[in-house]
Amino acid sequence: MHKRALSKGIFALSFPLAAMMGTAHAAAPEMSAEEMDRASAIYFQRCAGCHGTLRKGATGPGLLPEDTQEMGQRRLESIISLGTEGGMNNFDGILDEEEITLISKYIQQTPEEPPEMSLADIRDTWEIVVPQDQWPDEPQHDLNWENFMVTILRDRGAMGIIDGDTKELVTEAETGYAVHVAKSSSDGRFWYVQGRDGRLSKIDLWMDPPQVTAEVFIGIDARDVAVSHYGEWADKYVIGGGYWPPHFVIADAHTMEPLKVVSTRGYNTEGEYVHEARVAALYDTPHAPTFLVNVKETGQVWQVDYSDIDNLRMDQIASAEYLHDGFFDSTGRYFMIAANFSHKMAFIDTVERKLVSMLNTGEIPHPGPGANWIDPECGPVAGTTHLGEGLVTFWGTDPENNPDHAWEICGTVETDGPGLFLRSHPDSPHVWIDQSMHPEADVNQWVMVMDKETRELTPIHVADRPREHDAVALHFEYDKSGTEVWVSIWARGRGHQDDGAIVIYDDKTMEEIGRVENLNTPTGKFNVYNRLKKYERG
Repeated sequence: MHKRALSKGIFALSFPLAAMMGTAHAAAPEMSAEEMDRASAIYFQRCAGCHGTLRKGATGPGLLPEDTQEMGQRRLESIISLGTEGGMNNFDGILDEEEITLISKYIQQTPEEPPEMSLADIRDTWEIVVPQDQWPDEPQHDLNWENFMVTILRDRGAMGIIDGDTKELVTEAETGYAVHVAKSSSDGRFWYVQGRDGRLSKIDLWMDPPQVTAEVFIGIDARDVAVSHYGEWADKYVIGGGYWPPHFVIADAHTMEPLKVVSTRGYNTEGEYVHEARVAALYDTPHAPTFLVNVKETGQVWQVDYSDIDNLRMDQIASAEYLHDGFFDSTGRYFMIAANFSHKMAFIDTVERKLVSMLNTGEIPHPGPGANWIDPECGPVAGTTHLGEGLVTFWGTDPENNPDHAWEICGTVETDGPGLFLRSHPDSPHVWIDQSMHPEADVNQWVMVMDKETRELTPIHVADRPREHDAVALHFEYDKSGTEVWVSIWARGRGHQDDGAIVIYDDKTMEEIGRVENLNTPTGKFNVYNRLKKYERG
């Protein structure tokens, strides 16, 4: 997965992947160099996001040898195979028995620290695929590109561009592995995607077919991206955040040339130094020329002013560990971020650049792109799902007109299992909720739809796949009209990755009205028009 990065000069010493990720421990099971290399690749793909590059833990527990060796091989294999109801996937349908045995041995070894990356290293990976003088002045096709669904094909390492009008796949743009999210330019034409392998790519939707115009590797493990949208700096900068090395990189949004790299290592809210302080989420703020850099392990939100990148002003706002996903309220002023291991939501006033409140929710909140709606009792509210339990918690978000409810729990709704995402639309009567983190198919293949007025839940069976396909229903996105809800079937089972699909529902009737079949591991989807109109905030 790192071959391209390696070939472009990041690791001048040709650091082998096995050596980069771990080495044998005296009391650990014996592993050959080939087995270590295979296991380190599996760990990167499936485990590092929750347990950390150095295996010190974050959303998931630490996996250091002093703990894993005590648990023993058989127990480790059982946990990895079956998952837990506390939010860990079952991997018996994703990994075969040999791979489960391999990764169980691997996490009993002593981890080693991967190499660092300098700005020069990052620049060595920069590539212009289509020069700017070859970009079209108008769309080269007659498709309704504002209703495109820019769709993550996770294990395929590509973005599927799907026509929202015809429900047909337009193309697959080659990007990095396991893209987490996509963010657009201020006009919606260009889309920036960050792969887990550090590959930051820029896609032009006006080309026929849409394709990548430039890319750069900002790290060897990465997660998020944001684009400057404010004032005279609109579409001037793009920022990518690294899990490893723990840093952020600001690049020219037109050419993707890397301009600045800033380390995020520092002290957490208890005053303890954190070496692996990863960038969890990145956002542009609507009311100031700033990026929000959420530093996972330190529990700090950095509000980084990009009006002068040679003299960066960074307000470091302490909240709680471990920061993960977040979203804005309907006004775009208040940013709401899950400090999921503290079981809290933190609320940041991006105008005043300070923390305004924190709220205890349920076990391990995870709002994904979040949802805002109007509650009949509390007025404007926002909500989150949870990785640790089947619960949706929602709170007031209007301190000006509804101060008694602001940053306080308005209500909770119990679902059948933990989930990753919920979503709504200003014109919708519903909030759609997934249960994708439950280990059983009779829960994770279903979603819940909540009535905003009554708070009643309606279950819908989406991922109608055999158990061996290990397919879960997750992530919601509305089309341009705001009347259709698109839900992913992420088929993860061995040999069934191409059996993924997107199921399309009429939002009012909750009846299926269409499908896009034969997609490879589809997860997140981003409608150009809705994201441009900032419906992710409302």
